[in-house]
Order: sequence, then structure tokens, then C-alpha cells
Amino acid sequence: MKLTEELYILYRRMKAAISWFIYFVCSICPIHNNKIVFSAFEGGGYGCNPKYIAEEIIRRMFESGKQYELVWLVNDTAKQFPAEIHPVKNTLLNRAYHLSTAKIWVDNARKNYGTRKRSGQFYLQTWHGQIGIKPVGRLRGKAFSKIAEIVTRYDAKLEDVFLIGSEYARDIFTRSFYGEFLLKIGSPRCDILLNGRDIQYKKVRDMLNLPIDVKLVMYAPTFRGGNQQLVRTVDQEQLQLDLIKLKYALERRFGGIWHILLRLHPQLGLLNQTMRIDKEASKYCIDISLKDDMYEYLAGIDAFISDYSSASMDAALMRIPVFTYADDLQDYSTSRGDLLCDIHDFPFPVSFDNATLTQIIRDFDEVKYLNKLEKFLKDEDVIEDGTASRKAVDVIEKKMIEG
Repeated sequence: MKLTEELYILYRRMKAAISWFIYFVCSICPIHNNKIVFSAFEGGGYGCNPKYIAEEIIRRMFESGKQYELVWLVNDTAKQFPAEIHPVKNTLLNRAYHLSTAKIWVDNARKNYGTRKRSGQFYLQTWHGQIGIKPVGRLRGKAFSKIAEIVTRYDAKLEDVFLIGSEYARDIFTRSFYGEFLLKIGSPRCDILLNGRDIQYKKVRDMLNLPIDVKLVMYAPTFRGGNQQLVRTVDQEQLQLDLIKLKYALERRFGGIWHILLRLHPQLGLLNQTMRIDKEASKYCIDISLKDDMYEYLAGIDAFISDYSSASMDAALMRIPVFTYADDLQDYSTSRGDLLCDIHDFPFPVSFDNATLTQIIRDFDEVKYLNKLEKFLKDEDVIEDGTASRKAVDVIEKKMIEG
């Protein structure tokens, strides 16, 4: 096994050397001071933090008349983007050319091993999660493979700024990664959760063809599989949640008619995978796994359920009920690494099976929950206030002015 790992790393190093050389050749082209290249989830569509930074830039373009060249590296160029953004197929040659000629890079995941950054370029890393309990980087222990460490270290050296929104995130990322400069301004993707929620609440129901009085819960389990092995894989989600019991429990506790939004991790969305649900549940369940941006839907929900995802804390910023459903805790910890803290340390009621989930929903104490949530947000100095996109673009524009 050790030999196999060494050979695999040698193979990756050879690929990286080829990539670096192609970037080097592309460096004969000048850097365009008004060019910004975006990417999300290694070629995913228009979503997460980069989307909300892009939208703030577009807004400023209309207000000020400034002209920016906005490029998005995407695996599927048929995906929808604003007219101001030019989607480009995420191939090595395209990456090398556009990244080599852009003043600014914006990404929420690691750059490919072998990416070459030129003097005068600025790389803003937004990441794709903030306050969660699943381990990342070095904190995964033995589950953090050697090649994952190599790629992470390589990307860390390229980065100029890594966005955070709390002291919790500062502590975790300082211990997880490799010396990135952590800039505490918040998470751009959370702005939509805090600004104009009434508008988004109606918009989501319009997009889903639902009456305005229908209540929505989103179930969004975190990523399973990944790069803990030599060959990177993702696992299709095997739905264990009892959707019928969930629906009735929510209706009994909170009233109204409830529908359930199902959302797989974006890595599975890249493979066009969706959740497997039975015919009866499909009457009131909507799978939004293939939608590029989870957060435009998250902004319109009434409750949220996940397991180990940082999206739970993002949803809680709206002060809605958030529940933890972790029926595979032991298996997850074995494959991913020990959780960052006791799962009960977070403000969310915890269940390990369907019966318990039903009970904690029925017994939900809103006052107790909100008190615990507010204490957590204060103790960890969470600064999410709906202005992160603006602050991020302020940083970008300052770098562009500096030339």
C-alpha cells in the first residue's frame, strides 16, 4: 500500500509539472487588470460564495459604469449565468490561460495541483463552509491522505486571503490548514439569508410552484466519500430519513402544510446524482440537488435538518429551527476523522434515529433553542451581518486599483 501511495503521488506530481509548464507558457500573455476569474466546487455552476461576490461586482458595474471582464470556469457551459459573466469550459488549457491573464481569482475550493500564480495577481479564497463539526485538513488525522496534504499546502501558498466569519472559524482553520491569511469579514453566501428574506420567501415558492402558505424544511446531509483514499470518489446518498414521519411531526408541532426540500452535497450534484425517494414521499418532496445555488432556496425555508454540515449554522442565522440528524455518527467519524467537538455542543437538538428526530421536533422549545443559539453566536464572535459580499468586493477593487 505504501508503494502504491508513493506511485500515485509521483503520478500527481508529474501531472502538476505539466500543468505548471502550460501556465508558464501562458504567462507570456499580459495580465488584464480588470479581469476576474471565478470558480466553485472544482467546476460547479453559479453558486456559493463566489456567486454573491460576482453579483455585488455586477451591481457596482451598473451603478458606476466600471467595466470588468468576468469569467467563470465551469464543467458544464450549458449552465445559466448572468449576461455579464462569460462561462468557460473548465479544461487545463482554459484554466491556464484565463487564470494566467486575470488580476483576481475567486474560488471556494482548492486550485488544481500545478496551478501557477504570477506576481501581481490576487487570489481570494472564500471556502465553502465556516462553522461546522466535521474535521477538515490536518484535523482529519489519519484520514487526511498524503496527496490531500500536498494539494492543500500547495494551494495555501497561492492564496492571498482566506475569508472567515467567526473566531470559531479562525481557530479551526488555523489548526486545519497551513498559514493562510484569515480575513474576518463574513461569508458572502450568507448575505441572502439576512437581506430581504421576505422577498426570497415568496420567490422560492414561486420557483417551486407552491402556495405562499406552504412551509418548507430542507434536508441537506454533508459530503460522504471524498479524497481520503488514493482515488477520489463520491458516494450516492442513501436516504435513511423517514420523510413521512418528518412531515407529520413538523405539521403537528408548527402547524400548516409542510413540504420537504432535499439537497445533496454539490460534489454529488456534479455527477448529476439525486436522492432516492419512494413514490408516496415524492408527493411532497422536491429534490433540488441539481440546482447550482442552495442558498437562494435556503433563504426561503422555515426549518433545516442536516448532520455535520456547516450549513446548519448558516441556516440558524435566520433564527429558524435547525435539527441534527446523525444516524451514522460512528461510521462517519471512522471514515472522515473525529468530529471537532461533541455533537451536543452546538445549539441544535440532536437525534440518531427517526423516532428520536420525530420526538425532538414535537418537543421543540423555541425559547430554549434561541437562547442557546444566541449564546453560541456571541461566544464565537460570529459577525455575519449581510455585508460580506460588499466587504469582499471592497478588497478586490482595492487590489485592482493598486495595479
